[in-house]
Amino acid sequence: MKKKKWVLMLALSLIFALAFAFVIIRGFVAPTAGGADAEETVVQVQKVKKEKLTENILLTGKIVPDDEQKIYKNPENGEIVEFKVKENDKVKKGDPLFVYDAKQIEREYHAAVANRDRMKQQVAMLEKQINELSQQIEAVNKLGNASNGENGLEMVDAWQSELRQLEMEKSQLVMELESVRAETGIIQAEINELDEKKKALTVTSSIDGTVVKVNKTASQNDAGMEEPVIHIVSNKPFKVIGTMSEYDAVKIKPDQLVVIRPKVYKDREWKGKVESVSSYPSDDSGGEMDMFADGEMNVTMYPFTVAIEDDTKDLRQGFHVTLEVDVSGTEEALVIPHSAILDAFMLGMHEEETDLVDELMGFGGGFVDEEQQYVYVLVDGKLELREIETGKMSDQYVEILSGVELDELVVINPTDKMHDGMEVAEYDQVD
Repeated sequence: MKKKKWVLMLALSLIFALAFAFVIIRGFVAPTAGGADAEETVVQVQKVKKEKLTENILLTGKIVPDDEQKIYKNPENGEIVEFKVKENDKVKKGDPLFVYDAKQIEREYHAAVANRDRMKQQVAMLEKQINELSQQIEAVNKLGNASNGENGLEMVDAWQSELRQLEMEKSQLVMELESVRAETGIIQAEINELDEKKKALTVTSSIDGTVVKVNKTASQNDAGMEEPVIHIVSNKPFKVIGTMSEYDAVKIKPDQLVVIRPKVYKDREWKGKVESVSSYPSDDSGGEMDMFADGEMNVTMYPFTVAIEDDTKDLRQGFHVTLEVDVSGTEEALVIPHSAILDAFMLGMHEEETDLVDELMGFGGGFVDEEQQYVYVLVDGKLELREIETGKMSDQYVEILSGVELDELVVINPTDKMHDGMEVAEYDQVD
């Protein structure tokens, strides 16, 4: 049994060794075999240059009013007795829309006002009585001071007794006056509250806009949701709302330019600007997925708003639109054409050969790093294979973060016959 295992391991090792030898020999031989042709191959090169990259992100959204007001019936206010507007009416902020039945509150209000007025009359009467007592006290004081020492003790005691009686009556009236004033204040507060309730029974518009719906028999719809009695949309230009992925949310900023294309108009577009990108995800952001070979991953979605700068008279609420957001920025970057970039896929090796190695090694594919990128750079008549790091990209160019320098010549038509160190007899430089 041990012998069989040893033989099996030896056989597998031999297969691995033969596979690697095949790959390595193929890698060395390929350039040599085509050497004569390769040395005569005319390559095209282009200088690494600085340029502002044009990068756009595509989104979808829906046209909505800049603002709207939906007013629902409040059962606590009773029945609606009068509508002040009809559909398509233009309204301004503060205009009355409809009125609830105010009979009960009117009765309470008038009763409270009458009660307050009685209290005010009582206050006036008490103030008059207190004023009269003050005058009496002053007169008794003058009389007592004038006759002090000229009359007997009995007269002095009578004067002092009368003075004390008057002052006690005044004190009682002052206390009663304060009590009545306090009660009057409570009644006035009740009147103020009833007045606010009266005003609330006349519902007004909170925006300048157009009445698009008047529902005099508002009730719950089939989904169990309450329907608005009045629906008003703003007179301001429409805007676009939607959601974007977390990958786009880190690139898109307020004031970036947007091209808006309604799906109902094939050849028309409107200009706009990003108004806002929320820092908080939408409530249903967990619904979308990015699909991968080994499963799926949630993508968080963030709400955004785009202001429409052109005339919106031909647009309608609810139109679906596509948006092209310019996220290019203002800074120039080192760039080269897309065609100059090579995948890091074991240069000089065909795909079936790498798959063979992966299968033999038990990697099941994907072991070789296919994400690394390279370019050929022409230096002193020879090709140098350089590893590069890329950044943003446009339809034509790719930003280079490292690997090449400004004005170096990169090959823009690389072929499988080229290799590191290959001599270049002649080349064409493309502007």
